Amino acid sequence: MPRRQRMYLPGVPAHVFQRGVNRTACFFTDADYRCYLTYLKKCLPRYRVKLHAYVLMTNHVHLLMTPEDSTGISSVMALLGNHYVRHVNKSYGRTGTLWEGRHKASLVDADEYLLQCYRYIELNPVRAKLVVCPGDYRWSSYGHHVGEHRDHLITDHPIYHGLDRSADARYLYYRGLINERMSPSQLDAIRTATRFDYPLGNQRFRDTIERMLGRSVGYNRTGRPAETAGQD
Repeated sequence: MPRRQRMYLPGVPAHVFQRGVNRTACFFTDADYRCYLTYLKKCLPRYRVKLHAYVLMTNHVHLLMTPEDSTGISSVMALLGNHYVRHVNKSYGRTGTLWEGRHKASLVDADEYLLQCYRYIELNPVRAKLVVCPGDYRWSSYGHHVGEHRDHLITDHPIYHGLDRSADARYLYYRGLINERMSPSQLDAIRTATRFDYPLGNQRFRDTIERMLGRSVGYNRTGRPAETAGQD
């Protein structure tokens, strides 16, 4: 079966998800998390990709990125993956693959879903019951968005920056957003789009993406796939 064609577009955010093979661990020590972030920091400017939010979990990662061209994100993920797999194999005397196939991704309608993706990504450790509060988890962009520290990996998206002119008010507003419970329908929409590499947005957004790409991108008008299990 041929590989599904990637569908990144310049200036359109994408929610990227990658999981360890057979859902096994990808990170084993703090040094591994730091190594992944170091490689990510080097790859982003090389391929002109901006990172807006992220979380590194034990066996998977979520990245919300905007490329300047259609190949940027794929290039980042390929180089990042190669560097990090070599690090893990060398550090732990292992061989072979680390990731479960290619990464998955969905284009995001920024006006409707960008901040929902921020919340989905940064609340992942809470849903996994690793922490009670997202600020207690070290390996995410949450601290940056609430003003706890400056994360130099992050480029603020205009929509996040537009929450308020005042940085302090913006941090407070974002804390409020995080504290709002995500509905099952919101969670399902994000999980389904990422799992099946579909655009995350309304029908108008999906139609626009199809016109820009010149091909169908799924979500036929008779319904959506029901299978969403396994997405974190």
